[in-house]
Amino acid sequence: MAAFLCLLFVPWGVAASEPINYQEDVRQILSDKCFKCHGPDEQTRYADLRLDDREAALHVLSPDAPEESEFLVRILSDDPDDKMPPPESKMELTAAEIETLQQWIAEQAPYQRHWSFQSLPSVEVPKVEDAKFDSPIDAFVQARLKSDNMTIAPEASRERLVRRLSFDLTGLPPTLEEMNRFLADKEQGAYERLVDYFLDKQEYGERMASDWLDVARYSDTYGYQVDRDRYVWPWRDWVIKAFNDNLPYDEFITQQLAGDLLPNASDQNLLATTFNRLHPQKVEGGSVPEEFRVEYVADRNHTFGTAFLGLTLECARCHDHKYDPISQREYFQFFAFFNTIDEAGLYSYFTSSIPTPTLLLSDDAKRQAIATAKQEVEGAEQAVRQIRQQREEAFQDWWANQPQAGEIQGQVEYRSFDDKQGGANQLVEGRFGNAVQLSGDDGIGLSVGNFSRFHPFTVSLWLKTPDVKERAVVFHRSRAWTDAASRGYQLLLEDGKLSVSLIHFWPGNAIRVRAKEAVVPEEWTHVVMTYDGSSRADGLKIFVDGSLAPSDVVRDNLYKNITGGGGDNITIGQRFRDRGFTGGSVDEFRVFNRELTPIEVRQLFDPEAAQGLIASPLDDLDDEQQGWVFDYYLTTADETYQKSLKTLQAAREKHCKLVDGVQEIMVMREMATPRETFRLERGAYDSPAESVEAGTPEALLPFPEDQPRNRLGLARWLTDPRHPLTSRVAVNRVWQQLFGQGLVRTPEDFGSQGASPTHQDLLDWLSYEFIDSGWDLKQLIKQIVMSATYRQSSVVSDEIRSHDPQNLLLARAPSYRWPAEMIRDNALAVSGLLDRKLGGAPVRPYEVAVSFKPIKRDEGAGLYRRSLYTFWKRTAPAPMMMTLDAAKREVCVVKRERTASPLQALVLLNSPQFVEAARVLAQRLLVEYGDQPQVIVDRAFRELTSREITDHERRVLLDLWTQQREYFQSKPDLAGKFLETGDAPIDDALDRPLLAACATVMSTILNYDECVVRR
Repeated sequence: MAAFLCLLFVPWGVAASEPINYQEDVRQILSDKCFKCHGPDEQTRYADLRLDDREAALHVLSPDAPEESEFLVRILSDDPDDKMPPPESKMELTAAEIETLQQWIAEQAPYQRHWSFQSLPSVEVPKVEDAKFDSPIDAFVQARLKSDNMTIAPEASRERLVRRLSFDLTGLPPTLEEMNRFLADKEQGAYERLVDYFLDKQEYGERMASDWLDVARYSDTYGYQVDRDRYVWPWRDWVIKAFNDNLPYDEFITQQLAGDLLPNASDQNLLATTFNRLHPQKVEGGSVPEEFRVEYVADRNHTFGTAFLGLTLECARCHDHKYDPISQREYFQFFAFFNTIDEAGLYSYFTSSIPTPTLLLSDDAKRQAIATAKQEVEGAEQAVRQIRQQREEAFQDWWANQPQAGEIQGQVEYRSFDDKQGGANQLVEGRFGNAVQLSGDDGIGLSVGNFSRFHPFTVSLWLKTPDVKERAVVFHRSRAWTDAASRGYQLLLEDGKLSVSLIHFWPGNAIRVRAKEAVVPEEWTHVVMTYDGSSRADGLKIFVDGSLAPSDVVRDNLYKNITGGGGDNITIGQRFRDRGFTGGSVDEFRVFNRELTPIEVRQLFDPEAAQGLIASPLDDLDDEQQGWVFDYYLTTADETYQKSLKTLQAAREKHCKLVDGVQEIMVMREMATPRETFRLERGAYDSPAESVEAGTPEALLPFPEDQPRNRLGLARWLTDPRHPLTSRVAVNRVWQQLFGQGLVRTPEDFGSQGASPTHQDLLDWLSYEFIDSGWDLKQLIKQIVMSATYRQSSVVSDEIRSHDPQNLLLARAPSYRWPAEMIRDNALAVSGLLDRKLGGAPVRPYEVAVSFKPIKRDEGAGLYRRSLYTFWKRTAPAPMMMTLDAAKREVCVVKRERTASPLQALVLLNSPQFVEAARVLAQRLLVEYGDQPQVIVDRAFRELTSREITDHERRVLLDLWTQQREYFQSKPDLAGKFLETGDAPIDDALDRPLLAACATVMSTILNYDECVVRR
């Protein structure tokens, strides 16, 4: 207790040597030790005490009377019932932290808004005395180093600089020609010319895209257990082109978030929005579609937060954020921006249909062919309308001859159900004779029904439902309810109402109409579904008891075929993983290969009434009835009209087949009527609370009043020059690409729990300049790599290393292992194997596997493309990439982990890709120089490390050459096996032990740390 009193009653009037800085000294203590229970999250706040807000905390801080501060009493207490943080929290304050908090309160407990939530200030560049530090970047760095009695390190050698630049800007090693050209250029500006040269190479876009694929959680498969392949690589190529074209970063963001909403949006604008659809998707049996649809929206939300805001939005899904000023309501306001596309919760198991919404990826020739075919359809439709207008006189002649209702043509199936149907289905008294009462589990399969979307058809039946069915399958031609692309058509009861659909992929590529009135239970009802082949909802009709049923259009966007998903014929009463028509009865089931007219529908329901309409004087019929009779005449008796219908169907078939041959890709498209968004209790999809409107947290930047509350408005808000986070997050990530770690070491978290900037003024100055440049990424990168800070040597003294082991002060160039892609691409490039083709479909090089089983790999050039193009399977990424710490891309990743393990060395020594690269390099040099070990070793070492070899290194490698040559001469069989690794041909003119020895030396250099480590 005496110690407690001594600490509590310190001499408050004595000033410390340095004033307390809330951001640097206090906030992290409160965030780590206090905010969990006394922070922004109202739901978990104890004692109604909030310490993240000064006004709310003043009554316990008592800065005007520190000796009365309840806050200090609690943190200094020895009583476990009073002590804060409580002992059970395991968050005990250190003596230094207590002293900091005491001084802070003594200085009136000033608060500051978190640094990253403050608008960008206009920062003054420090003045430095040394003229060689003429870059503003160097001025900031040197000013910080000077306070620690340190300075920026001398410049690295020219050989080191060209290698560093080449990898950092293109992801590949410099060629000998590039090195020699730079080393020979002694004129002023040589380094700047080298920078410009690398920034202009097409490989620059590939290098930048490699990191962006991690951010976008790019994968060539859907993920989860089934993990089917998917078609998204054109988006990857869009990214490469965007970087090579130096698309301004604000446009780069805007197009990916909301390219579909831009005025006069192009196909390329829409393609950019694939970014939002790259999350994992589900198809496993038993999955609830709505649950996973909500997960997809949440993933887009979280990716937005991590990629662009550098905030952990996911922490506010279930409750208010415990550390940052983001409430759960605000989380779901963000959520609302991404909740407005017509998408399914599950993708297709039975087909390769692309989840909607989609973009048709047509080239100019296909686009023109489709446009022409569409014009032909429109022309044929116009011809049908004109013929209708021209056939009035012929109709009158036909009518004068008192026509009779003949047999309905086009019937391809008729089931009366007078006999036992099998399974648990029962025969019952029907509308005419017997009917079938369905069990709901035993479907009745027919041998017809495989109609395409351009093919008119009709289905007629009598049904009786025992009750008001929430959902029941009356009949369908498809595979499974849970399969969103069970291509086909169906008749359902939904809440007792008849619902008919034609589906390519539900819900975004389908048509559906639903009757307004429910079917009366326990009564026989005659139901007819007719379709005219137009792919439009107004061509799909429901008739009940002979009359057109008033209906609502649920979906009207069918643009691909409804066949090709299996389940080619009609099934009555049951569907896989769906609710059958349990207890319902069906009678007189008929299928026609044409669209029946209303008179023919009436004829099926009541033949006498139909004949009565045909036989009645025209003056006795109203306009609608006269139209029915006219339709009947045209369809059954007018050969000219019938011929025009065949011409129309042929035009539709041609157009349909052209469109079906066009590849699709997932994109974003707004729903015509936005889906209502709710705050979800605990973030659960099935626990909606109050409705919320799309919006953004006020703590960051008010949403602009002149912008729409959609994704385009969100993009405008995000790229507003006043936004405190967007440019800081982007600049920090670029710095991380060039230095291995950002000025903020937690690029995923710029919030309270993230690391503070090591050079905040520098980050703010660069961010301000970035916006002022027009969001010019190449200019930003050039600005950084031109600085002495970037060009300095990585050589470091023991004194500096011990003072700054993590290189936070930037007193030296960083040194770290290259990313996985660069290590593999380096081996391919120096060996001469690398295929430098830009863009294209993913490839499967060596050692791609699924569930630890190798799969069919590519041959030829596909084995040697850049790693950026390697087929990426979420559940089984390329093992070599994983071993070398590539991200799995299941979620947005903005910083890769770096590990060191024996397995990494084994990969570089034994992977077929590296062994083959060493052999091909050896073969090339032997063909060029012959049996000259020293010449070859010197040349190879310079190609592989970008510098001249030392005498010691030469001796070691030549000794190895001699040993290995003797070894392989004594074991020629092993030499053969070693050289046969990989598909690249072996030059049979070369001595195999010699080639094997040379390849071993090349492999040794490839494994040298200078080949895989940035210096």
